[in-house]
Amino acid sequence: MTSPTCSRNSQVLHAGLYYGARSLKARLCVRGRHLAYEFCRARRVAHARVGKWIVAQDERQRRRLEDIVSVAGGVLGIPLRWVSQKEVDAKGEGVRALAGALESPETGIVDSHAFMTALHADFENQGGTTSFRSHVEDIEPLGTNGSGGWRLHVRSDDSPPTTITTETLINAAGLNATTIHNLIVPPSRRLSLYLAKGSYFSYAASRPRISRLVYPAPDPRCAGLGTHLTIDLAGRMRFGPDVEWVDSVDDLSVGTARLSAVADEVRRYLPGLDPSHLVPDYAGIRPKLSRGAALAGGKDFQDFIIRKEDGYEGWVNLLGIESPGLTSCLAIAEMVEQLLYGSVSSTD
Repeated sequence: MTSPTCSRNSQVLHAGLYYGARSLKARLCVRGRHLAYEFCRARRVAHARVGKWIVAQDERQRRRLEDIVSVAGGVLGIPLRWVSQKEVDAKGEGVRALAGALESPETGIVDSHAFMTALHADFENQGGTTSFRSHVEDIEPLGTNGSGGWRLHVRSDDSPPTTITTETLINAAGLNATTIHNLIVPPSRRLSLYLAKGSYFSYAASRPRISRLVYPAPDPRCAGLGTHLTIDLAGRMRFGPDVEWVDSVDDLSVGTARLSAVADEVRRYLPGLDPSHLVPDYAGIRPKLSRGAALAGGKDFQDFIIRKEDGYEGWVNLLGIESPGLTSCLAIAEMVEQLLYGSVSSTD
């Protein structure tokens, strides 16, 4: 259902630390995290609140952590805790944090495949129909700019072309959302898509073995949050994603060419890493609307775009839904409902 994006990510339930105080990414991530944990408990989706350390190696990086405390902790109320150097040395399992470590106890991990399968089951149980391997070739607004509904021309891999007529159009097409958008709007309103490939490397050695997520202090110049350490529900470690700009959503190969650079980044906070045990694992694609920074306040930071499209009736657009899209997804659904109907239904 979402294999190019949500099933090829870090499988992290994010706390919402990096996106400023006013962005949709921040607000929807915080709300979405609460809803995701509730959903996983209710549907028995495997997850664990393992926590995360963000580590600084110099004073400049420490100031970035202090900024996170000020905004994410002070304004958004996200639980955060400074980790003492004594605790880093005693319980850090080999992690280096020369200028400080910040703990986010609400950050967790989830079986994203089971999460999406449970969401899909809910959708179908409430009367929804899914058409896999289907491609939208054209969209016609009916009436005056959609006032009479929408007609979609769809081609399927295993059935003849067909049309679908609907009163409401929600463009939640992920990597293809800008393509859908550009099918409808005039040329002057079309958007470009930038594909950020992120490669992951698994770790085949038994040591060091880390029991929490570890992220380097974020760099406001970068399009990602740094090559971080994540664990899965079985405790297996992997490192990634890095950022590589590519031209195709099908460019998902992971080789050894980037392995040396990844190892150098990781050893800044995990000096005991043995690069010979890093193994190419998988890659995912993040749909970005610019090549700007992932951190709020960084150059050309790009927020989610979730809106009723100006000049049209019955069309809600979801564009640039990258990280923290998985964490935010249930809160995004609430927002779409509110945009369409002016109210939010109970989350029970």
